Amino acid sequence: MNQDRVEGNWLQFKGKIKEQWGKLTDDDLDVIAGKRDQLLGSIQKRHGISKEEAEKQVSAWQERNPTNFFERY
Repeated sequence: MNQDRVEGNWLQFKGKIKEQWGKLTDDDLDVIAGKRDQLLGSIQKRHGISKEEAEKQVSAWQERNPTNFFERY
């Protein structure tokens, strides 16, 4: 898959992620850039939750948004 396609998909996901975790900033999302571990860390930091809770929330979000995005990129 070419880089333009990956970047386009990430732009779509940024909106969905901001809907779910509203305290994440655009700067946070730029750093995350599609990396699941970075997403978990940013959610923990901004929302003041444990790593386990962040993992639970991201897993539940992925079930509701079945795209396999993090597995592909």
